[in-house]
Amino acid sequence: MLAPAVNSSSHKAASRARRPGVAATLELGVVIPTFKEAPNIAPLLAKLEAALAGVAWQAIFVDDDSPDGTAAAVKAIAATDTRVICLHRIGRRGLAGAVIEGAMASAAPFVAVIDGDMQHDETLLPQMLRLLQEDRADVVVGSRYLATGEASASALGARREAGSRLANWLGQRVLRANVTDPMSGFFMIRRELVEAVAPALATSGFKVLFDILASQKTAPRYLELPYEFRARVAGDSKLDNGVVIQYLGLLLAKMSRDLISPRFIMFALVGASGVGVHLLILRSLLHYGFSAAQLSAALGAMTWNYLINNAVTYRDRRKRGLGLLVGYFKFVFLCSIPLAANVAVATMVYERGPSWWVAGIAGAVVAAVWNYITTSRAVW
Repeated sequence: MLAPAVNSSSHKAASRARRPGVAATLELGVVIPTFKEAPNIAPLLAKLEAALAGVAWQAIFVDDDSPDGTAAAVKAIAATDTRVICLHRIGRRGLAGAVIEGAMASAAPFVAVIDGDMQHDETLLPQMLRLLQEDRADVVVGSRYLATGEASASALGARREAGSRLANWLGQRVLRANVTDPMSGFFMIRRELVEAVAPALATSGFKVLFDILASQKTAPRYLELPYEFRARVAGDSKLDNGVVIQYLGLLLAKMSRDLISPRFIMFALVGASGVGVHLLILRSLLHYGFSAAQLSAALGAMTWNYLINNAVTYRDRRKRGLGLLVGYFKFVFLCSIPLAANVAVATMVYERGPSWWVAGIAGAVVAAVWNYITTSRAVW
């Protein structure tokens, strides 16, 4: 662990803060993405108050319209504490987008990202700030795996810890940097670095630190500090299988140097799974004739693709209830426009001799690009 260093600028800010009528220059913006974490708001702010004594800071809560009143809890405190800000997002979801919006809303030169569930160690924030102020790094990462970090990630549980380690290993291969925890959700960075790459960052997904690091034209200087990953106090975990697929899409996008968007890659991965569904239905219905089987298979694959894309690719715009049904009919309508070409091409290929599965794939590929372009604009 790096030893703490005395920082004259922090002492000057504290001195200004104690002088009546003199406003301290804002030093740090703490971005806190939240979803269903109302019970954590007051305790977390108390911890930040204690950890950041003598620092001119602000807390920017970015809440994705939590049904438990998280935004209201933040606003109640913000009414009497000008350091507290609430960005209440309607119709937008996703940790990455929340972090980006929070960072862009801050006027502080340095921005920290910390979870609202209090699993991160807020006492590291002053040391992170000193390292950046002393120009010893551009990014300081709280690492669960540094030094004696075997126990640090234990709060994740065995399955999630194994997945986290695999995600870190893959991230290191793409970054080509020996960062022990590139998937960390606890870090501090110069705000200008976020602003420089903000247009290129994926707003869906969870691995925003990896995205920020991978998007820089010049590799930033980074330092890591070990911390103990705590057990969750309240709220729900935001990690599920959809997040894993989104991360794979992000990795592939960065490997392509952002020539292909992460969302298109996820759409393509879902489409690939839909091909499997298509072929399964096609094979089971061949005795009814190829054209009829191909039509049924195409409709079955469209239904599969819509449901999986709604849950994964467009999880930040996920449709529910009546909207899910209306979106399905829009999706089927738009995907039906190239359906005739799908069936015609597949039938032509089939009649010329190749096996049934080659013909099925040929027909499915014809509609893929059209489906992505139209449904991304009209459905989600």
